[in-house]
Order: sequence, then C-alpha cells, then structure tokens
Amino acid sequence: MKEEILDFYKQTSLYTDLGLYKDFAVNLSNDIKELCYLQRKQIIHPINLIGENRFDGNTFFGDKTKIPYTRLNNEDDIFPTALSMLAELIRKDNNYTENRKVEDKIHITCRGQALLLASILKAKEIPARVRSGFTFFQNDMVYHDHWITEYYSKKEKRWILVDADMCCNDLTFNPYDIPEDCFLSAAQAYLKIRNHILKPHEVYSVEFDYNARDKYIIPTIIKALMYDFHCLMNDEIIYLHYPKYFEEKKYILDEDDYKELDYLANLMLEPNNNFEELRKIWNTNEKFRILCGGLNH
Repeated sequence: MKEEILDFYKQTSLYTDLGLYKDFAVNLSNDIKELCYLQRKQIIHPINLIGENRFDGNTFFGDKTKIPYTRLNNEDDIFPTALSMLAELIRKDNNYTENRKVEDKIHITCRGQALLLASILKAKEIPARVRSGFTFFQNDMVYHDHWITEYYSKKEKRWILVDADMCCNDLTFNPYDIPEDCFLSAAQAYLKIRNHILKPHEVYSVEFDYNARDKYIIPTIIKALMYDFHCLMNDEIIYLHYPKYFEEKKYILDEDDYKELDYLANLMLEPNNNFEELRKIWNTNEKFRILCGGLNH
C-alpha cells in the first residue's frame, strides 16, 4: 500500500476532525471491538424509537420510554460531524462509558456511527475512511443501504471493513472484519444493477421509490455512489446533500451520463489501485461536487 494513500486517509475533514477532543479520542481503547461496543452504547439508531419500537422491551439501549417525546427521533442533521456528536455526548455526561443513561444518548444512524469511528481511528493515526453501500440480511434476502468504516491494519497489511452500528446485533458474519460478500460497496451495487446481475427489488433503502427510477437505475443507487465517492475523497457528506447536476435532471440520464458513472464506479471497485485517477476526477469534474439539498439550492 502506497504511503501517500495511507497518509491521505489519516487526514481529517470538516466532518471527521475532532478538534479539542482529539486527545480524548486518542486515549480511548485501541481494541477495535472495545471501541465499537463502547460507541454503540452511546448511540440509539432512530429506527429503535419509531412507533412501537419505543416499547418493544429491548433493554440494550435502556428504557427508551424515558426519552422525552419532545426530542427528535433522528438527530443526524443536528450532529452532522463527529465533533458535534462527541461534544454533545460529553456535554450530557462526561463519563464515556457503557453505562450511559438512555436519555443521555444521541439518536444517530449508521452514517454517524461510521463517521465517529473513522474519526477516532484517524485521531490515533490509523488510516480510516467511511464507506457507503449495502449490507446483506439473510432474513429478508435483500441488501439494505448502510454506511460502515474501513481502516488499514498495519499488522495485517490490508483494509478491514468494520460495522460499529451493528456490532452488537445477531449477525451471520463478523462485524469487525466483514467478508466482501456481506457488504456491497455503492459501486458494486450500481454496476450489478446496471449489468442486470442484481434486480432493483433486491436492494432496499429508506428512500427507495419504485416510481422514481429510469430504465436502468434508481436514484438511490446514484446517490449512494456519490456518497461513497465523496467518502473516498475524505468528504463524508450528509444524507441531505447530493450532486445538483443529477437532481436538476431528475435522475433521467442520457447515455453519456451513464458512461461517466460507469467509468467512475469501475474505478471505485479498486479505490487504492485507482487512487490517482479518482483524485483527478474529484479535482476536475465539478458536476460530482456541487451539492444541493437542505439549504443548498
């Protein structure tokens, strides 16, 4: 692995920089399992607060009925950066332990979990990056949109996929070293659908809309591809932001658009081998970088 690539992924972005909390992160455990478990105990995924899920009797997070209804179920847009997440957790309780009260936890999705773990690893000078893609669940036989963390193990001399968000779930695979067939990167999902290897109904997203797709691909897959491209470039944008170019076209793309995306996706299949070309596209193709969504128009 080239040192320049490892050095790049040690760098922080406005989303992963921990500022004055860097030393706090450095002093956390160096064991990836302990890091993930401890982090999971600070955060409740919003899906666990929706409807009857608040009363399901699952005590892993604590008594969820103690959470005031005046709090948002989803706080991703309040805490879009790792710094904001960590600052809020410490503001509520400066004891960053597994015994955090349920009302002192934050409500963040998988993106936030992946982002916070990557930030902590970067603080420890470990190359890390957030990845957007799809995880396979055997119980319903589809791939669900998901964000995880990827870090470089100097000891094993390889990149390892790890899932802080689901590390305590009953999974059929190891969340601390996810097999390649259990997580599809956004590029893999895009190309599998594009080449008719994977059917759209085999991929699920919370924003999935069967009526909002063209003859080849659904907008969700294109957004995931853009999320992952930005993540690979150390720019871990939030769900509400996506390239303005595609939004203005309402995701009705011509063949030249698809050829560009095909080329990008194929490069993203091997981001380390194609790092220089990906950086070149990042620095020269503005259509992938000018964002809309939220307050951006």
